[in-house]
Amino acid sequence: MKKNDYVLPDHKAEAHRTKEMAQAEYGMFAMNDSLESLGKGKKYYIRTYGCQANVRDGETIAGMMEIMGYTNTSETSEADVLIFNTCAVRKAAEEHVFGEIGMLKGLKEENPDCIFCICGCMAQEESVVETILKTYPQVDLVFGTHNIYRLPDLLKEVIQTKKRKIEVLSEEGRIIEDLPVRRNQSCKGFVDIMYGCNKFCTYCIVPYTRGKERSRRMSDIIREVEQLKNAGGKEVILLGQNVNAYGKDLGMEDGFTDLLIAVAKTGIERIRFYSSSPRDYSETTIQAMLDYPAIMPALHLPVQSGSTEVLRRMARGYTIEEYKELFDRLKKKIPNITFTTDLIVGFPGESEEEFQATLDLVDYCKFDMAYSFMYSPREGTPAAKMADQISSEVKNERLQRLNEHLNKWAKENNEKYLHQTVKVLCEGKSKKNADVYSGYSEENKLVNFVGPEGLENQIVDVEITDVKSFSLDGRAL
Repeated sequence: MKKNDYVLPDHKAEAHRTKEMAQAEYGMFAMNDSLESLGKGKKYYIRTYGCQANVRDGETIAGMMEIMGYTNTSETSEADVLIFNTCAVRKAAEEHVFGEIGMLKGLKEENPDCIFCICGCMAQEESVVETILKTYPQVDLVFGTHNIYRLPDLLKEVIQTKKRKIEVLSEEGRIIEDLPVRRNQSCKGFVDIMYGCNKFCTYCIVPYTRGKERSRRMSDIIREVEQLKNAGGKEVILLGQNVNAYGKDLGMEDGFTDLLIAVAKTGIERIRFYSSSPRDYSETTIQAMLDYPAIMPALHLPVQSGSTEVLRRMARGYTIEEYKELFDRLKKKIPNITFTTDLIVGFPGESEEEFQATLDLVDYCKFDMAYSFMYSPREGTPAAKMADQISSEVKNERLQRLNEHLNKWAKENNEKYLHQTVKVLCEGKSKKNADVYSGYSEENKLVNFVGPEGLENQIVDVEITDVKSFSLDGRAL
């Protein structure tokens, strides 16, 4: 959709799906001399909101900025380019972004040459771009999730013409390889294995903002994992909106399990993956987790609600009995596995009885942790038009009750680690206490511990000396 030379998002086009296989494209990202010197002597600031996929996109954006000669700064006042890499899953996330951009308007007044950029999932929403056009003149560049590779050319155009540029492609999506990356951590890294989603859960905006499911070629994934390992990385986190669907669009019968085994054979020490769909989980994947110790015994398995009727209205594609059966199988085969999940309270029409079913599920599964949210209507999704929207007061009250149950089981699950020894990948000093290290155990437990200097980026044996609801304290052995 075009308007005044802007390429604007179009929800109808974003929802379109074909059976055509997405082809991997190489060499789309190219730098000429003028682009490589564009940022010489200048700084960029990037703020990333939302999920791990956004974090990985932010690493690619940072990689491109630094090839152009920009250096990173954590201070907005120092930046020549400010990039807001956004999330659209909840309304609160959008409000946060707009609030921050509004507060930083003074930077533009002090330095008119400062460039404000908005990218990510928010940029793929029609209403968001309309709001930017009407209310936020300080925003110079808007681009979406499908044309990140175009950032250098778009930025150059804005700088040279001093005109606002909006280029948001509403398409099923492509696979662009060979993009640069500046990883946030040296000991572990995110690797995309697929993009997009075909599930169209009634509450979710992601299929519109991220396009259809499209898998990267296994050879490209393995090459990136090996690059991470050769650079000193000890842990890889494989990313996809639904990793279990990996390879289906490529005609692979058991693609995700095959990929997991191939990644394990690279010799990287730890493998994790996000997120899994309960409706696509394979028995072979469970077996691979048993057969290859590098695949960590921790699983994020989003359920969203404990009520089968609510799951039906959400279009999740499974019953709560099927979810519990999968949970039980995993627990039986991998006794030390830990579970995290996603839960939504206050979905349209949710009765007290249906909410109680969610509390019952939490008490059944005893999750180690959950991302719990109040339902947030997203414009353009079916659920936003459903009758019986739940009031904020009821949603708040239910969320509080849900979190009480979650906190109880999180603390109880952690109690069993007291005086035990766990293996922790040390990510460095804690952000809250420079005298304490921080990292994650194989079971994905956050561990803060004391120890001698020089433990960064190492896998360390740590004795647990104290437990909290969502973290463990210990000392290096």
